[in-house]
Amino acid sequence: MAAIESHGLARRFGRREVVAGIDLDVPEGGVYAFLGRNGAGKTTSIRLVLGLLRPSAGWVRVWGHDVASDRCAAARGVGALVDSPALYDRLTGRENLDVARRMLGAPATEIDRVLEVVDLREAAGRLAGNYSLGMRQRLGLARAMLGRPRLLILDEPANGLDPDGVREMRGLIRTLPERDGVTVMVSSHLLNEVEQIATHVGLMHGGRLLVQSPLSDLKQAGGRRLEVGVGDAANAAAALVGAGLSARLQDDGLAVDVPHAEDGERFAADVNRTLIERGFAVSRLVRSEPSLEQLYLTLTGGGRGALQAV
Repeated sequence: MAAIESHGLARRFGRREVVAGIDLDVPEGGVYAFLGRNGAGKTTSIRLVLGLLRPSAGWVRVWGHDVASDRCAAARGVGALVDSPALYDRLTGRENLDVARRMLGAPATEIDRVLEVVDLREAAGRLAGNYSLGMRQRLGLARAMLGRPRLLILDEPANGLDPDGVREMRGLIRTLPERDGVTVMVSSHLLNEVEQIATHVGLMHGGRLLVQSPLSDLKQAGGRRLEVGVGDAANAAAALVGAGLSARLQDDGLAVDVPHAEDGERFAADVNRTLIERGFAVSRLVRSEPSLEQLYLTLTGGGRGALQAV
């Protein structure tokens, strides 16, 4: 069963269509990265999934339950962190969690469990108003995990964090599916961070879902390439093109597209031999796949507002 599925899901504000008929398919058991620049429709889509907004068209289901007609059943087993967490600053971290725990009817043991997961046990007795931004985000995530939800929906959880905080959040999210059996849907515009944790990707642009795929399949479809360090790169590229290969200059040498049918190692050896036979000195051969940033720019045509490769 899919954790989240939708069909023709749309939302308009007046005449402006913010989400334009998207078909989500978030599989169970991984990290689904919901990508797009600010204003692409990610947050509105998440609010539709959570039942915080009503769709203008289409439907959405969570664990098979229709959000519009059976919202309570759909919300059961879902934890969410949308925007910055609203905390009681005059209560301690533990007391904040206890308020939420009582509302959920979860056992008191849940507090220590989620504090351990987000590494906040030592700071649990401090007032939340004295927490750093990163600690507040982790406390918000801990609150979302109370009651052992099967699905976590996190909207820009690294927003405003410094590099150390971003790394901490990335490491935490990466461990959740295997350690706690949680399916995670995380929206972000930080490409390099998401690329290190995602199993599946959905790419939003202008309110539309451009592509949805396992990350490995998306990268494979985007093509493999061989990065070549070589002297006299311009003439080396011409020699490879003359040999029937797709080669182009880049800042530190050449990039040669690897045909889908070719074995990567054998192809690299053939390129190396071709260049040496023509008198070029090869200093480096590295096989690579396109990054998420490159795939995004290819799919959207680049331009202003591209996703950040931070």
